[in-house]
Amino acid sequence: MNEKMKSGIIGFAVGDALGVPVEFLHRDILQKHPINEMIGYGSHNVPEGTWSDDTSLIFATMDSIKENGNINFADIMYKFTEWMNLAKYTATDKLFDIGISTRKAISNFEKGNDAINCGTKGINENGNGSLMRILPFVYYLKFSNLSEEEKTTLINQASSLTHAHEISQLGCKIYADYVTLLLDGNDKEQALEQLKKIDYNKYYTDTSIEAYQRILKKDLKSLNIDQIRSSGYVVDTLEASLWCTIKNDSYESAVITAVNLGEDTDTIGAITGSLNGIIYGSKGIPEKWLNKLKKIDYLEELTNQFINVIKYKELSKDLQGIKKR
Repeated sequence: MNEKMKSGIIGFAVGDALGVPVEFLHRDILQKHPINEMIGYGSHNVPEGTWSDDTSLIFATMDSIKENGNINFADIMYKFTEWMNLAKYTATDKLFDIGISTRKAISNFEKGNDAINCGTKGINENGNGSLMRILPFVYYLKFSNLSEEEKTTLINQASSLTHAHEISQLGCKIYADYVTLLLDGNDKEQALEQLKKIDYNKYYTDTSIEAYQRILKKDLKSLNIDQIRSSGYVVDTLEASLWCTIKNDSYESAVITAVNLGEDTDTIGAITGSLNGIIYGSKGIPEKWLNKLKKIDYLEELTNQFINVIKYKELSKDLQGIKKR
């Protein structure tokens, strides 16, 4: 379990760094001149191996949970302000990328709003900014004894730190369920089939569920590349990441496919990287990419500390159960 979780985080960062230099490029360009290696500069003019806001926000979240031993939304948002204002948790100690809705939400927090009331709520503000940072919450919940309703509420609140519309919340929940199914030992196709059996109507409206119908009701694998959108819209990002996962048989090929879809390449690369990191483990992530990843020692150390904290909570729970018997 530890190995899967760690490779999910590191796989996320690698996919992020692969996509950074070609973010915003049109698919036609990348299909003619595909990215097959980790390069630098390009769209954001940063060195090779530089990860973006996606990974920074994941590490801010993990750092908060590690320090507090639980989820403290206000502290997580405070750490987001440190990232935005001080470039903490960045790959090169410089901030170079931040989403509009995420900036708005952090500014709302700085103005004194409650953490879970800071996110944008409009139908047109369903970017992938909460989906890209939700993985630490998924791991935390894997070792909790919360009910399904409580887990769903927590994921919704975690999304609402920056993105409070139900479509964003549901995207985070679908991703959380798929990751959990993978961690439970299902292969990638079994997990997708199990996902379709989950009754999301208990917690979400038909309108929001309908937005994810190609994941939840259709055969995603049968779609061809021209039917896959790679925009920053949360539905497109999740759909593209799952499609890249189902259509490929290795970490490397899945992430390369994701990055070469174009447009929001860092986030789709990152989400795809997290899933395939879990599926194929650390040995599946090319060493040549790991060697170029910025602050790899820091990433591994914080990831290990975070995992130890959330697993210790499970141990504490078990010990409490033993005492009661």
